[in-house]
Amino acid sequence: MNKFFTILRHTYANRVKSKSFIITSIITIALILVVSNIQTIIETFSGDDQEIILVKSEQEQWTDRISQILSSNEDLLIEPYEGTIEEAKSEVEEGNYQSVVALEEGEDELPQATYYANQIANTSTSEVVRQAVQQLKVSEATERAEVEANVLQQITAPVNFKLVALEEKAKSEEELNQTRGIVYIMLFFMYISVLMYGNMIATEVATEKSSRVMEILISSVSPVSQMFAKISGIALLGITQFSIFVLVGYVSLSQSERMSDGSVLETFGLTNIDPTTIAFAAVFFILGYLLYATLAATLGSLVSRLEDAQQLMVPMTLLVVAAFMIAVFGLSAPDAPFVTVSSYFPFFTPLIMFLRVGMLEIAVWEIALSIAIMVVSIGLLGYIGAKIYRGGVLMYGKSSSLKDIKAALQLSKRES
Repeated sequence: MNKFFTILRHTYANRVKSKSFIITSIITIALILVVSNIQTIIETFSGDDQEIILVKSEQEQWTDRISQILSSNEDLLIEPYEGTIEEAKSEVEEGNYQSVVALEEGEDELPQATYYANQIANTSTSEVVRQAVQQLKVSEATERAEVEANVLQQITAPVNFKLVALEEKAKSEEELNQTRGIVYIMLFFMYISVLMYGNMIATEVATEKSSRVMEILISSVSPVSQMFAKISGIALLGITQFSIFVLVGYVSLSQSERMSDGSVLETFGLTNIDPTTIAFAAVFFILGYLLYATLAATLGSLVSRLEDAQQLMVPMTLLVVAAFMIAVFGLSAPDAPFVTVSSYFPFFTPLIMFLRVGMLEIAVWEIALSIAIMVVSIGLLGYIGAKIYRGGVLMYGKSSSLKDIKAALQLSKRES
């Protein structure tokens, strides 16, 4: 057991001091700070200047109505233009104004518009103007049809549409909105963690084999102890790294919320998190990590070069990507039959069953069955993986094929 902890400490210490760990952590922390303060950053660089839009129209009342419609938008200022449209376009090209809108009558004698700007890639302003012209057109058409203003208001008012679940235990619309954000964040968190730390375990084993350190290790420590010590060491590294991220994110969000109206937390549904959801996220993350980490260590033991390790990790990566894609689709249709079925496939369970638990009220036996399937799968993969690992660490030379599993098992039998 002392040798197990020695390898665990060695794996953890080497990785936590590595340049890749430090650089990755710094970059991620910087991204967290940017995302958590994105609203403040946008406001800082956007400035307080209004965007002036020229309106050229033969109908003075149209210009007045456009100005009235857009009066609530403090970022835009509408100015009528008396010159020709060509002169207005020249003003925009010279940078005196941001854009010009030419309002004219269409074939139906209703307003239509052409929007001129130096660049039209940014549609934030043009879309606002388009909607204003649309309102103007509707207003003109209804006036000609002698439709009363209160009738028009009733027609254009949003319909009152509620979602009500008939099942007693089903989640309400408000609960789903609160859950969807945290489920998506947890899915992304698990997806990145499995990919990053799974590859880290595989390359750790391959690196030691390429430097012949493995020959020294296996003479004093059993390969099985090595495998699970490395898995535990990388897991401890992951806990350290994500603890830093969570702490930085929490402090940054708290600071951002004091300076704003709490929009960031509300956007991601983090204002009222169900503790049960967090508990299930922890359970499925741990089980998913153990499953994929064992698979990664097994595959890493079959190769002795980093290039081969990356190639052999492709099947595992595809499994994680497939699970994530199904889970993302399941955010809008968590009760779809294929989502339900795939949630019992052990390599998909960590992401998809967690999605179902977070978005639906499912039976306890379904959750218990999925956890049992994962535990059995981890045990079976650990048993088979240990045998492959025992023989795989003794295999050297160019190797990147899954056929080497057979050779590794044969070597394992000889050693035992």
